[in-house]
Amino acid sequence: MLKENRMKVSIITATYNSSNTIADTLDSIKNQSYSNIEHIIIDGASIDDTIEIIKNQAPYCTIHSEKDQGIYDAMNKGIAIAKGDIIGILNSDDFYASNDIIEKVVQLFEKENCDAVYGDLIYVDGADLTKVKRHWKAGPYQKNHFLYGWMPPHPTFFVRRAVYEQYGGFNLNLFTAADYELMLRFLYRYGIKVAYLQEVMVKMRTGGASNQSIGNRLLANKGDRLAWKINGLTPYWFTLFAKPIRKITQFIR
Repeated sequence: MLKENRMKVSIITATYNSSNTIADTLDSIKNQSYSNIEHIIIDGASIDDTIEIIKNQAPYCTIHSEKDQGIYDAMNKGIAIAKGDIIGILNSDDFYASNDIIEKVVQLFEKENCDAVYGDLIYVDGADLTKVKRHWKAGPYQKNHFLYGWMPPHPTFFVRRAVYEQYGGFNLNLFTAADYELMLRFLYRYGIKVAYLQEVMVKMRTGGASNQSIGNRLLANKGDRLAWKINGLTPYWFTLFAKPIRKITQFIR
């Protein structure tokens, strides 16, 4: 018998005019073999058909729709109302790689008695979801990895709700680096116990905000620097240069 009711999993999806992609996200959660899932949609007052699609395709979702301060504000709102023991975040243009991902995540939490779980991610072509563009193989975590530009893929990062309650949510002053800062804070500063699920957990359509232009990349780098500073941490001189350089390996298959 599956241990699928031992822990409740809350999955938070931030949406804004996501009618072209939200159906895949909804399906990938609805089709999970693990049943004890709460799906929370935090919508930024979409003006397209996003809400209608959600209500028709996934009427069991909890939906909150109002203007917000961006995606990390939406994530914080979702975390604040989540009732699950474990919280995961899946963006509205991402989807789980298989129907047993949540089941495997919960099993790893149970086996390792850990505070967080993460895994690998692949970027796929927006027009052809079978075409892999990049492969983010995170690998097992060691604390000094952050000093060499490492970070886990945030869409694969599942965390106990108690960790958010103790150490806080996303810092809205960190631009597109808010997820990096949160993981740096949880893993490197506070040393929560984390386990690695060695497989592709999430498929993401190409086109992340921090990589769309040189200007956005510079803004992300500024956020990365602030992430270390506000946590009272000191990186190596090359740490923040190594972070974008590491992405080059994701194109080598």
